[in-house]
Amino acid sequence: MFLQIAIATTLILLTIVVGAGAFWALEWLLSVRQKWLHREPHGPKLMLVLCLSVVWTLAMMTVCVWIWALSLYALGIFTTMEASVYFSLVAFTTLGFGDILLPQEWRLLGGMAAANGLLNFGLLTAMLVEVMRNVRLGQRQSRTKSSS
Repeated sequence: MFLQIAIATTLILLTIVVGAGAFWALEWLLSVRQKWLHREPHGPKLMLVLCLSVVWTLAMMTVCVWIWALSLYALGIFTTMEASVYFSLVAFTTLGFGDILLPQEWRLLGGMAAANGLLNFGLLTAMLVEVMRNVRLGQRQSRTKSSS
């Protein structure tokens, strides 16, 4: 039991670091392009930032699912990589089909993967809101300055 908790805690911390790093990298990328984003036309640029943020989020979630899948495969819990990725994705998204189950001695990892997915989806929701808010505020401020 303690081994499962230790492994899952390590994986959760690793995926949180990946998520935080992805957020920092996206924030840096947008800050480099800040002047361009704040110039007219605002609508298409806001759409571009939204699309970039969603693709960025999807890539980060994919990395996190693969971290779990590779770990489950390395532990010998699943005999195929496909089963490991499938289980990780279903657990991480809290979908929980139940068609592939962990062996009883590893079943705590399933709940921990689901909790990790919830945490990461919360982090990414906050990231999307923050990115869009910052870009929109900058656009409004530049519009106010240019009209003054």
